[in-house]
Amino acid sequence: MNRVQQKKVALVAGASGIVGSQLVKTLKQNNWEVIGLSRHTSSHPDSIPMVSVDLLDAQNSTQALRSLGNVTHIFYSAWLNAANWTEMVEPNVTMLRNLVTNIEQVAPLQTVSLMQGYKVYGAHLGPFKTPARESDPGVPGAEFNAAQLSWLSDFQRGKSWHWNAIRPGVVGSAVSGNAMNLALSIALYASLCKAQGLPLRFPGSEQTWHSIVDHTDAGLLAEATLWAATTTAAENQAFNVNNGDIWRWSELWPRLAGWFDLDCAPPVRLSFHQLFQDYRAAWQEIAVRKQLRESDILKLNDGQFADFVFSWNYDMFGDGSKLRQKGFTRMQATDEMFFSLFEQLRTARVIP
Repeated sequence: MNRVQQKKVALVAGASGIVGSQLVKTLKQNNWEVIGLSRHTSSHPDSIPMVSVDLLDAQNSTQALRSLGNVTHIFYSAWLNAANWTEMVEPNVTMLRNLVTNIEQVAPLQTVSLMQGYKVYGAHLGPFKTPARESDPGVPGAEFNAAQLSWLSDFQRGKSWHWNAIRPGVVGSAVSGNAMNLALSIALYASLCKAQGLPLRFPGSEQTWHSIVDHTDAGLLAEATLWAATTTAAENQAFNVNNGDIWRWSELWPRLAGWFDLDCAPPVRLSFHQLFQDYRAAWQEIAVRKQLRESDILKLNDGQFADFVFSWNYDMFGDGSKLRQKGFTRMQATDEMFFSLFEQLRTARVIP
């Protein structure tokens, strides 16, 4: 059941990231008014108005947000990195708190949608229970996603608005220039292998080769996020959001190699970050010869997130059935997701 229809105004924190950028597109396609937040004044590729605000600064937040009296929905996918998990908690909770408390005071707020991940299940610590389910008990220790939700759910009690917590797998996106874009890392690696006459060797351990990692198409994620924010059955609920299929790398990797017309080679632990530096000059030559959009591979992607993903020598997947049982039924074949992303990157002249 959807809530009563009225003008919907979305405030998107993290509007330029791989999650937020697709969410902005989906909101606009559904005739929402969309406003983005940025620490530094900037434009947005989808021409939405951007509000400059430092959410770490309570006074600046109050001043910058006081004019946003028409916001009905907050979509929060911003985050701040730090040296360790402990040091990430305070600033990330502070930013969320400064945003929500200020908007709540001036606007007819209906929903706060919090983008999370499998770290709430302890995925960042090592092997954990899979499939992870929203009903699983919490994990001791510092972790900012869990701390944010703890604050948000406590603050919401007795209020007329509601929250959602959205937990995707590894997000598939065609946005370039973002460190957390795994599909782009793989596409750049495959393009280099093709240029060097090498097979597409799996860059992880034998254990990783046989592990399961679930993926979440950015478009599906945006649609699920929008559904949860406007559906009464999803109020004050957390949802795993994944494509709905399960692949081991040993099954998926040969499919990806095939798209690039490359042979597949056995696992060897490689660093994308190091490879992209090693072949920086080679990429520049490829980019000039093929008239690609960016000749500096490190400006496209630094490979570090891919190194993180391929270091997982254990299963990393969640149960996405709760979302479907509540009413969101879209699914996406993960191999076809990658093929579509590779095609988009090729069409955009990001890869040859």
